[in-house]
Amino acid sequence: MKGKKLRLVLLTALLAALLLAPAVQAGDAAGKGDTPAANDCATRYPVVLVHGAGFRDKTLGLVNYWGRAPEMLEAQGARIFYGGTDGWGNVEDGAAILKATVEEVLAETGSAKVNLVAHSKGGLESRYMISSLGMAGKVASLTTISTPHGGSVVMDKILGVPDFLLRGAAGIVNISSRILGDGRPDFYAGIQYFGTQQMEAFNKANPNRPGVYYQSFAGALYAPASDIILSIPAFWIKNADGPNDGMVTVESAKWGRFRGVLQGTGYRGVSHADEVDLRRTDLAIQPLLGAETVTGFYAAMVSELKAKGY
Repeated sequence: MKGKKLRLVLLTALLAALLLAPAVQAGDAAGKGDTPAANDCATRYPVVLVHGAGFRDKTLGLVNYWGRAPEMLEAQGARIFYGGTDGWGNVEDGAAILKATVEEVLAETGSAKVNLVAHSKGGLESRYMISSLGMAGKVASLTTISTPHGGSVVMDKILGVPDFLLRGAAGIVNISSRILGDGRPDFYAGIQYFGTQQMEAFNKANPNRPGVYYQSFAGALYAPASDIILSIPAFWIKNADGPNDGMVTVESAKWGRFRGVLQGTGYRGVSHADEVDLRRTDLAIQPLLGAETVTGFYAAMVSELKAKGY
């Protein structure tokens, strides 16, 4: 009975995090500080942002998944586009949507390639598109931020919940996702990728392709209680897998050239939501790529891609 209760608690925690996370403040002003010089983000290739699970690029056409970062990047010369994937589609469907988007961006801009910047599940869709859909020659770089490349031990436990419960939860999530704009939501299939065994198979089937620059970043909370919305999953994940951002561990986020961890300067830490400026607050971080805020990190990262010739 203990095992079943634990699984139900974990499933409830996951669903609560996914369903409550959208209840955050929206804002339009750019973040303060860390502003690069004009055109520092004018990369050779356009930037395509690929969002994670549970949201769309602009939920209900209003709330930008990436907070104020796109506005800041465009102000500094970057050409920004959005992946257009479903919030709860499966990885294969998401990769197919992303492929169509990339081809549209290339046709519109006349560019030979794109730079992909992906958060969470978006990194898996990007990798699948590159490796399994023949798009390696059209991608200059892939930057993933807290993508669960290594899966999660806690997710293994959640996937062990009786199938009828998972499918019941999936039905509820799919309905809400369709209301928010998803064309083919599939919560049940989407979460199957987050287990450790599933990701081991995924990684073997989708290796890095020559000619694409792969880099990754992670986020980490100071303590599980640092982010009230993600505190329960953060607690379970920390006990089982180690330091994490409330959703993905630092170890699981490592892929390609691992560049570092987004960490707060105090007790707050940096959560999975903070990584995409979801709360529109100028959260101070320990210096990373020379940046000291989350929005500044995006500017520094894209500026670096420009310096590398991407």
